[in-house]
Amino acid sequence: MSAGSGLPRLEGRDKVTGAARYAYEYPIEDCLYVWPVGATVASGTVTEVDATAALADPEVVAVVDHTNAPRLRPAVTADELVLQSPTVAYRGQVVAAVVATTLEAAREGAEQLLVRYVEHPHKAVLDPDDPDLEQPETTNAGFPGTSVKGDVDAALAAADVAVDHIYTTPPEHNNPMETVAIIARWDGERLLVHDSNQGPWAAATGYGMLWGIPADQVDVVTEHVGGGFGSKVWPTAGAVVATVAARVTGRPCKLMLTRQQMYTMAPARTATRSRIRLGARRDGTLTAIDHDALQYSSVIHEFVEQTGSATRTMYASDNLRIRHRLARLNLPTPRVMRAPGKTPGMFALESAMDELAYALGMDPLALRLRNEPPTEPATGLPFGGRHLVDCLRAGADKFGWASRDPTPAVRRRGRWLFGTGLASAVYPVYQQGGTATARASPDGTFDVSVAAVDIGTGARTALWQAVADALGVPPSRVSVHIGRSAFGQSSLAGGSAGTASWGGAVRKACFELGRRLAEHGGAVPVDGLEVTADTAADQLPPDHARHSYGAHFCAVRVDADTGQVRVDRLLGVFAHGHALNARTTHSQLLGGMVMGLSIALCEQTIVDPRLGLFVNHDLAQYHIATNADIRGLEAHSLEHTDDDVTLVGGKGIGELGIVGSAAAVANAVFHATGVRVRDLPITVERVRAR
Repeated sequence: MSAGSGLPRLEGRDKVTGAARYAYEYPIEDCLYVWPVGATVASGTVTEVDATAALADPEVVAVVDHTNAPRLRPAVTADELVLQSPTVAYRGQVVAAVVATTLEAAREGAEQLLVRYVEHPHKAVLDPDDPDLEQPETTNAGFPGTSVKGDVDAALAAADVAVDHIYTTPPEHNNPMETVAIIARWDGERLLVHDSNQGPWAAATGYGMLWGIPADQVDVVTEHVGGGFGSKVWPTAGAVVATVAARVTGRPCKLMLTRQQMYTMAPARTATRSRIRLGARRDGTLTAIDHDALQYSSVIHEFVEQTGSATRTMYASDNLRIRHRLARLNLPTPRVMRAPGKTPGMFALESAMDELAYALGMDPLALRLRNEPPTEPATGLPFGGRHLVDCLRAGADKFGWASRDPTPAVRRRGRWLFGTGLASAVYPVYQQGGTATARASPDGTFDVSVAAVDIGTGARTALWQAVADALGVPPSRVSVHIGRSAFGQSSLAGGSAGTASWGGAVRKACFELGRRLAEHGGAVPVDGLEVTADTAADQLPPDHARHSYGAHFCAVRVDADTGQVRVDRLLGVFAHGHALNARTTHSQLLGGMVMGLSIALCEQTIVDPRLGLFVNHDLAQYHIATNADIRGLEAHSLEHTDDDVTLVGGKGIGELGIVGSAAAVANAVFHATGVRVRDLPITVERVRAR
């Protein structure tokens, strides 16, 4: 059948011709425009919002601030509780909004607004010696803040060989092509929104919580989304402002954040500092693993990046300790960004494994193979399919790793130094419950509705194929409807769980519809036949450690004069179970690898500690890898089947390609130059500084 084949995207033509409508593009009559105003201090109290000049413009309809905004209720984070208090927790926090009949008037009104503050001392530096550091009980995704097995300190002291190094990653910002956008309008106590989000049902739930109304009184339409990467998982501060403005004015309101506003009014990734200590016997057997992870959250909400979570599951050791610590800074609350925790954590762990291999005089591949665990190291749970060794071996074979000379800084042609490196990849398997509705019509066609969202991954097409396969009919007889919260409770496009979760729901609905049709002798009643299925009771039991795995192999060249790094080849091999669409799966893996390369070489948000300001808040200064930065890029999927995984037989792929790729690049740079860069990104200054 069609499932698994590489059919082209259903919406492809509409997107390239401009027919596909995104949230901001819907024509709405009598619509107003909203321009949010961010705080110009990092900590303080708003004492006055002087709107006299702004309101003198007849096109300005309203200025909303904490003194006249309707009251909201706590929801996901305190950041979304906009315009509720005069307290300023970070620079860029929404302190007012100008609403006008044109976008230009709203922006001009915002420029004319005069906001006065009493400024307070602030803190914007991640400092391991901060006396106020917290040790949280849990991290994001429910991992324990601290895990201890055995006696790590004694094992490190007794180790034949040990390494002890600190690895850092900077703040990083999501930069989807489409920024946060919304059209909000009220119909009595019903909120209707066209919203750019990563899950219509989650958005409806979030807006409902904020406004104190049931989720089914919020109608969210999310037909097309121009990327998210974590920035649109929950209603953002920017989007909530539009719902407030619509409530105050009684008219529909449109808002689309500028690129600069995305850096303070939408989520980003925290900076991290990981101290990794590894102990081993002479033969490479790990005797101790210690990962101390420091990250920050805001002063108004606790979010703990699960930086050490991958260390819990990667390599065998009788002595294992992971600890997370948290600094509270006057910066926006960090949230999820693709592969949260795993991306910075695996850069640290996989770099340290490379350093240990060199300290032992051992092949980095052989070191990883030697320390393959029989069960998950931190929990002792059996693995629900672990194919890391298969990925490493297949990747080594495709890359030609066996012919590698391990000596660093000896391969030179002209001014270029050449090197290779590798790293492992891992991402947990998540599956969320939800509903889907399947309908058969007398004309032989089928319609399936699910509150999924396609953020650019090809989910719409993959679900179309899954439905056709489950019904046993050609895809041409199937229509899939997504992007409405009215379609019922459903998963986010996050945690690499979306397609597997939605796919499970639509397959269950289709199987039940098939059973009902069989009861009718295969004939469809004149008024059709409809079935709604719910997978809430079909979740994976916590009796196995379930992950996707992969391996990255990287070849770089480094300019010996300038320190410029060029990635000549990046090859990944991944084990993720069944793919609903081979083409979009391959595209997702390639995209993840590009993002990992970008994190390795380009991405960082720079904080001015004096002002608490993200200074490079646009795409001219926040650098992202482009096609010109990519040369040889290869992604390969292993053929395998795991029992007891998701309802569609597949594991998440959206974030797997990112994890470990930055370490593979860094390890290759060391092999080329003999310079170990432990702080991302790998800039020319850092290559030349050692």
